[in-house]
Amino acid sequence: MNIRVVSRQDSQRIGDLQKAQQHDEFSRGLRALLMRPLMAAGHEDFSAVRRQAERLREWFARETGWPLHVDREGARLFKRPANLSDDTRGIPSYDKRRYVLLCLACAVLERADPQITLQLLGERVMQWASEATLQSRGFEFTLRTAADRRDLVAVCRTLLEQGVLQRVAGEEEGFIHDGNGAQHDALYDVQRRMLAGMLAAVRGPSTWRSEDSPIEFEDRLRSLVVEHQVESEQGRRDALRHHLARRLLDDPVIYTASLDPDAQAYFINQRGTMASRLCEAAALTAEQRAEGLALTDESGQLTDVSMPAEGTEAHATLLVAEHLAQRLRLDPRTADATDEAIAAFLRGAVERYGRYWRKSVREPGAERELADIALDKLYKLQLVHREKGWIHPRPAIARFALGETQVRPPTSRPGRPDTLFDE
Repeated sequence: MNIRVVSRQDSQRIGDLQKAQQHDEFSRGLRALLMRPLMAAGHEDFSAVRRQAERLREWFARETGWPLHVDREGARLFKRPANLSDDTRGIPSYDKRRYVLLCLACAVLERADPQITLQLLGERVMQWASEATLQSRGFEFTLRTAADRRDLVAVCRTLLEQGVLQRVAGEEEGFIHDGNGAQHDALYDVQRRMLAGMLAAVRGPSTWRSEDSPIEFEDRLRSLVVEHQVESEQGRRDALRHHLARRLLDDPVIYTASLDPDAQAYFINQRGTMASRLCEAAALTAEQRAEGLALTDESGQLTDVSMPAEGTEAHATLLVAEHLAQRLRLDPRTADATDEAIAAFLRGAVERYGRYWRKSVREPGAERELADIALDKLYKLQLVHREKGWIHPRPAIARFALGETQVRPPTSRPGRPDTLFDE
């Protein structure tokens, strides 16, 4: 029998390899939780999250103050927003009505049997929607119209995506056009563990007595996420660190001027160290300038709003960003533009690039909708500020001052700018 003796050098190499593999798995689990805070056991990265659960739990508690719960059925990172006034977050295509329906559907499922049909879910949501308080606010829901059924299906698909429901049989699309569910219905398993994790609030709204419940919308939001803070200098620093780390992991960029004096002072002194820790853990790249700091993901995976991207709207958005960046570079004092000016700019762009765009945007007047889509995306990325018909470019948009735009063949992808702010 041949016995191979492992040298100290080989042992060191093996140990380094194992550490690297452990770190890669930790980063993969962390990034997955940032994108999917409510994660079902069937998620492709759940095994990594479960193996690294203790390390992930400690890291999130230390850096962000976000609790993490992991068991064999799934994981829940209880992310709480750092900025309650940010109106750019939310489920795509959701309005206030769909959020109400989502809450009602969760309330129905909490009291439902382990299995439920789409038709039965709709009927019970309809019963809850007839409650006097909702009706006094003008909310109505029935299953009689295709629009109502479409809203219900959108809610069900959200719950399917979150792992709260699992489809057993049937499909949703036919239900929209069916009318009474006789021909098209769907059967779901209700996943109680995932349902219980839907609400990430510190305090559930049902724990307030009606006479003590906050009245104003901002106060109601704040009451759901207010956290205990230790009354000490260290407690104050921890709260500031958690606040800034949450923004760095959630937001495209932090502008120093947007912070209050205490947070600004801490940020200026600690942003290098903080960025280094967050980037190492989440495999991000820090971009620091006088105006602020961003943690960027070169893979483009750790975001819900990608730019650059493919398609007509994406190309138009890039053109608008470049146009505003050039204005900012030439003279910051006159860089602002009106909504009408951006629409006019895109009208001119149609003449040059329209043959590459879909036919509908070449119609007269279509540039207004295209401009609104582009500006909305730039606003969500914190590249512009919108106020009363005026567009104010923000410093980070300077990364898109790239010069002459080149239209490439459909098979190639545009390159990603590698600087955040203007040098």
